[in-house]
Amino acid sequence: MAAEKKAGAAQKKHRSGTTEARTLKRKRDQEDLGKLQEAVNELDPKSPTIKAFTDLPLSAATAAGLRSSHFETLTDIQARAIPLALKGRDILGAAKTGSGKTLAFLVPVLECLFRQQWTEYDGLGALIISPTRELAVQIFEVLRQIGRKHVFSAGLVIGGKSLKEEAERLSRMNILVCTPGRMLQHLDQTAGFVVDNLQMLVLDEADRIMDMGFQSAVDALVEHLPKTRQTMLFSATQSKKVSDLARLSLKDPEYVSVHEAAESATPATLQQHYIVTPLPEKLDTLFGFIKSNLKSKIVVFLSSGKQVRFVYESFRHLQPGIPLLHLHGRQKQVARLEITHRFTAAKHACLFATDVVARGVDFPAVDWVIQVDCPEDADTYIHRVGRTARYESAGRAVLFLDPSEEEGMLKRLEHKKVPILKVHVKETKKKSIADQLQNMCFQYPDLKYLGQKAFISYTRSIHLQKDKSVFKLQKLDLDGFATSMGLAGTPQIKYQKGGDDVKRIKNASRAALSSGSESEGEGGDGKKKKDEVRTKYQKMAERVNQDVLSSHYRKLIGDGSDDEDADFLSVKRVLGDDELDAAADEAGAAAVAAKTVSLGKQEFIVDSHRREKLLKSKKKMLKYMDKGQKLVFDDDGNAHPIYELQDEEEFKKQGPVEILRRQFVDTEASRVREVDVEDKQLAKEKRQEKKIKRKEREREEELAAAQAAPKAQLEGADGDAEDPLALLRSLPAPGGGADSDREDGPPKKKAKKWFQDDSDDEREKAKKKKNVIEMDREPDTLEDLEDMAARLLEG
Repeated sequence: MAAEKKAGAAQKKHRSGTTEARTLKRKRDQEDLGKLQEAVNELDPKSPTIKAFTDLPLSAATAAGLRSSHFETLTDIQARAIPLALKGRDILGAAKTGSGKTLAFLVPVLECLFRQQWTEYDGLGALIISPTRELAVQIFEVLRQIGRKHVFSAGLVIGGKSLKEEAERLSRMNILVCTPGRMLQHLDQTAGFVVDNLQMLVLDEADRIMDMGFQSAVDALVEHLPKTRQTMLFSATQSKKVSDLARLSLKDPEYVSVHEAAESATPATLQQHYIVTPLPEKLDTLFGFIKSNLKSKIVVFLSSGKQVRFVYESFRHLQPGIPLLHLHGRQKQVARLEITHRFTAAKHACLFATDVVARGVDFPAVDWVIQVDCPEDADTYIHRVGRTARYESAGRAVLFLDPSEEEGMLKRLEHKKVPILKVHVKETKKKSIADQLQNMCFQYPDLKYLGQKAFISYTRSIHLQKDKSVFKLQKLDLDGFATSMGLAGTPQIKYQKGGDDVKRIKNASRAALSSGSESEGEGGDGKKKKDEVRTKYQKMAERVNQDVLSSHYRKLIGDGSDDEDADFLSVKRVLGDDELDAAADEAGAAAVAAKTVSLGKQEFIVDSHRREKLLKSKKKMLKYMDKGQKLVFDDDGNAHPIYELQDEEEFKKQGPVEILRRQFVDTEASRVREVDVEDKQLAKEKRQEKKIKRKEREREEELAAAQAAPKAQLEGADGDAEDPLALLRSLPAPGGGADSDREDGPPKKKAKKWFQDDSDDEREKAKKKKNVIEMDREPDTLEDLEDMAARLLEG
């Protein structure tokens, strides 16, 4: 009993000690929080001594996250914006691309929620809105790095995934990074998602979010948010319009700009050039540039997704020698993220892209930014070239301008303080690919179709541009442009007059894409129209991220309801059912009167123009014509069919079948024997003829050798008589070395061996003994020499 009391007392003491420790920790945290708040209140936001993150009154968790991510020194925009944001002021931040604007609003977001001791039960505390999915993913990754020591929950809402899966986690998030359309969809449709406690609203690339393409989505989104909140807007080109600020309910915002007083709106380490190239030569110039920079990392901007797909597919067939990638808003989210990751990790690559990656996206070590299509304004140009020369690194940019665009665009860039120089392409670097593109368009109908859509898309973008002093459609060589794309002819386009809604039409597809809706057939409230009847191909066309090279694209009906180019490719008249029936009756009445035509032994009824045309084709009617009969001629010159069958009755009159068969076999056997004898005799004659020819050839060779050899002469007074012993005297003497007396060449050397034994010596002695001929006396007469020669030959 006493032991149990002691154990209970010890446990009680332990619990009391744990409670006291928690109380002390909570008390220390409150004291630290109070000190942090006092430091923020005493902070001078315009102090010139703030140059590092350690100079700011930050929480320990944020400071540790920044150190772990190797962020130490403040950039200009961070040094001016973060102190003001820590004090709760609304901010309009403008700075050059790549100047570190992301940390300028992420650090205040973490600090604001930390000082208010925000928990998951308090709901959504901060909302960060980005115009593109790629930029939203990048912001979220930076937030994860610097906020790793905090206990806040953060989420990424950009579409591409199930709306239901996102809604299940949405209510537990403290910080959300999102795109405008997808966020608005959750605010309208997700039950239990409350934003009444929102403390901070951040708009990155605010000028793009607040333009006419996202205007309706932003206005509807702001209506759901509380009025008492802190708002921050950041962009490389900031909007200061009163109407925009009133829409967001900003209260006395601080305008923070770090490049207005500078000489240029772009980084000083960025080398900017432009090339004047006519529209038909743009693709040739681009291909030549890529071939000359295979060891570089290049981003190529085009005006539309269809152009991106056409240029990517065409250059992929041409194989310039560098990895090619393409990125546009019509791709699925998984594909967009994968391509972004591949290009980020690549050392050498070329990315064809639309303006979906023109803002804020940080691709490391980009060497070149090429703008094949002229940007719509100077702000877009600044954002595009900002993909290189980031964080004080070097970079180069080239802008392709048609001669009609040069003067107007240069004035816009000069007004924005953008230094740009004119350069020319070397003649040796120019490469013409028009013939190759034309050949590919003939071989691949899908590529031809894609080229036609790209041409229409480019022309449409020029037609809808607001700045007509730069974009002059009438001065563009569209026929030459179509030829340079490999098209056999210029696609016919029907234009509509542009009005006040031109900007809205141009950005309609982008706004729809940002909502993340997986179906273009949805209405404004996300519900499908129940009374609308759609065909199979119309349903297939409603897929947002379909592949234009798929087979069903060639089967689409042309009602124009799902095609963004419907305003330009429209039929003059659509026939109804009654009109179609009437047209069919008229066609039947106008048909060719039926008539009968004889061809050979066959008769044909002609009741249409098609059959009449077929009857005039000799190739088509060849199978119905009498082709005649093939004949053979016997020895007497009489013609017979090549296959002639005997009458059955006449065959039976000749006798029994077995006797006829035996007679036929005997006849054929005797004929074969006779032919065999003739063949053998002919073969024998051929062999004899070959033998005679061979002997004649040998005699001719011997005669030629005898004439070439020196003649042996007998010693005499006259010196003309032949010496009959000369040949025999030239033979080797007994025991002498015959080889040593020859004058026709040196003696042959014997092959050396790596080893030698006694048996080899014995064989050599026996061989020498065998070759020795013993003579009793010196040969004097002809008989002695003949005897010696015979013995040599026998030996």
